[in-house]
Amino acid sequence: MVKGIEIRDAHFPGRAPIDAYGNGGFRFADMSHRGSILCLPSGIHGWEPKTLPILTAADLSLVLEQASDIEILLVGTGTELRRLPQELRDVLRAHRISSDPMSTGAAVRTYNVLLAEDRAVAAALIAVD
Repeated sequence: MVKGIEIRDAHFPGRAPIDAYGNGGFRFADMSHRGSILCLPSGIHGWEPKTLPILTAADLSLVLEQASDIEILLVGTGTELRRLPQELRDVLRAHRISSDPMSTGAAVRTYNVLLAEDRAVAAALIAVD
């Protein structure tokens, strides 16, 4: 019996710096991904926030599942800085995660620096064109 193509959730099982961003995606670890990503202790995951441009706790459920390994969450909000809703900031704070929204470009650069310093950092990065 011939097996068809198996579609799996996008996931790179390791921590890696982001080499490039733009054109609707990201490059990292000699790979590329089209769309938004979550950079977490468990690896880099494809991510489709459901409530853009406003993020909710449901959009960051995978972040909250790994909260014990995350101190700082950088949120790349696209080309423009957007504040996180107070309700989301409260949920993150309850999980002892400091959140820092910024443009996606700034978040990528900051993530790479903190990752190189071996900090407990995660990033939610919205793809930009």
